Amino acid sequence: MMLIMTNPSSYPTGPTPYPTAPTPYRTVPPPDPTGHPYHRLDRATGRHRWWRAWVGTLLLAVTYFVLILVLFGVTHGLGTALGAPELPDGGVDLGPLGNTAMELVSLAIALPLVLLATLWPARRRAGTVTSVTGRLRTGWLGRCLLAGLLPLLLLTVTAFLLPGDSGESDTWVGWRSFLAALAVLAVLVPLQAAAEEYVFRGWLTQAVGAFVRSPWFAVLPQAVLFAAAHGWGTRWGFLGLLVNGLVAGLLTIRTGGLEAAIALHVLNNLLAFGASAAVVDGLSSDETAADAPWPLALAAIATDLLYAAIVLWLARRHKPQRLSAPAMPPTPYPEYPGPARTA
Repeated sequence: MMLIMTNPSSYPTGPTPYPTAPTPYRTVPPPDPTGHPYHRLDRATGRHRWWRAWVGTLLLAVTYFVLILVLFGVTHGLGTALGAPELPDGGVDLGPLGNTAMELVSLAIALPLVLLATLWPARRRAGTVTSVTGRLRTGWLGRCLLAGLLPLLLLTVTAFLLPGDSGESDTWVGWRSFLAALAVLAVLVPLQAAAEEYVFRGWLTQAVGAFVRSPWFAVLPQAVLFAAAHGWGTRWGFLGLLVNGLVAGLLTIRTGGLEAAIALHVLNNLLAFGASAAVVDGLSSDETAADAPWPLALAAIATDLLYAAIVLWLARRHKPQRLSAPAMPPTPYPEYPGPARTA
């Protein structure tokens, strides 16, 4: 019997050429395992890129402008079909309540755009622009609404007691017209106020917070833009809006979400629009908070500070979540045992 001898050196004697474990491949840095305050949530996912906030803001502005043009076209076509007169700016006159409703809708359409921008290009859950929990905390929102009732009722009474323009109407509009206006305002004002909060205290605060740690630096740009968005009326009116933006922004970070800012804005606008709807041609006025005289602006600032003090007191008692939940570290690959050896 002939035995065929082989050279043992022809077999590989070094490490096996097969990998002992899958090679991990990561395209983005891992999520930060620590909790983040509201303005730093863009850093919590591990997907932060310097360009995301800039591209998202640009897309948000362009898309909003396009939708405004579409809304203007639809409104103009509808008004023309109904035989509505034309306004000096080229729009159609749908009456005081109709014009107010269209103005509120034109602001409310920004809300879904912010949610979409949070999904992409920010690549975060849409709820993370609402709060650190990723959702609207209805219980905390209810507490903030109750906290704002007394300060804003006092502001409304103060506004009535302050001397106003002698040309303003003070004729009661009648129950039928007043209740119809209240029904429309009750639906649209919360959407309009929430949309402004999602844009300024939400998207813009988090966009700036992606680059800076200080909450003061995160809330200052949005407060200036918020005041400027209302137009230039009086120096005191601009100051009042600036303080309102700062207070709402800091409350958002301190309480971990937009609920406190939304409650303040909704109550303020409901009372302001409701008071205007109570008198003849009240909704036809084009004045805003930017046009406030110094006594009313100072009263509004005092109202914001009183509201902030009440909300902070409630926050110490009820302790709403201020930081996002820590991200779980990635699961490690199991150790690969390698090929089984045979005798």
